[in-house]
Amino acid sequence: MTEIPEHLLKRAQAAREKAAGGDAGGAQAGGDRIPDQLLDRTKAASDGAAAVVASAPAGGGVPVGAGPGGHTQRLLTVVKSGSIQEAKAAPVDKVHTWPHLLAVEFVAALACTAFLFVFSWVVNAPLLQAADFNKTPNPSKAPWYFLGLQELLTMFHPMIAGVTLPGMGLIALILAPYLDRNASNKPEDRKFMTSMMTMFLMFWAVLTIIGSFFRGPGFNFTFPWRDGIFFEL
Repeated sequence: MTEIPEHLLKRAQAAREKAAGGDAGGAQAGGDRIPDQLLDRTKAASDGAAAVVASAPAGGGVPVGAGPGGHTQRLLTVVKSGSIQEAKAAPVDKVHTWPHLLAVEFVAALACTAFLFVFSWVVNAPLLQAADFNKTPNPSKAPWYFLGLQELLTMFHPMIAGVTLPGMGLIALILAPYLDRNASNKPEDRKFMTSMMTMFLMFWAVLTIIGSFFRGPGFNFTFPWRDGIFFEL
């Protein structure tokens, strides 16, 4: 049987005694008494407490309106932790420079160093004899990274081949970030920059290949499969 806690009964009894004593003392003091609304609230609370006791079955069963286990308290809701705290972090498209980027670059640098070490050990690349100013080699070719410029000199005036065209290429590369302000990292979204860089690289690659393998004595055009290759590393 569910009973009203003893401290609630004592509080109700003390309130009734105080109300009765206050009524009598107020009459003796000259007619002052407790307001009627306070007495009505006290009486209503007492009647409600008596109704709860009366609602309990005589056989000691579960009172009317009780929850599981005979408890009269009601649980409003249970809030799961997942609805308040995000257990899984949202994916992002950015990572820290250290260690993600620098670790990969360090491994790549070690791999390149190992490759160059093995390549220089296996491949025999001796130095040529000392230069003789009385004997100029024919053809006289610049290093491979300048052969594109030397090839331009055979086609245009030195002012155009040595200043104008290379200057225009450098200015175009400087202005490239201002011509394409797309912040995307996807190649399909950067078609302008991709095509511009491809044309720049192919232009110099074709000139370097022609100057390396298709130029013979006198820097004349020749076919390497017919006259041989006039190029030394």
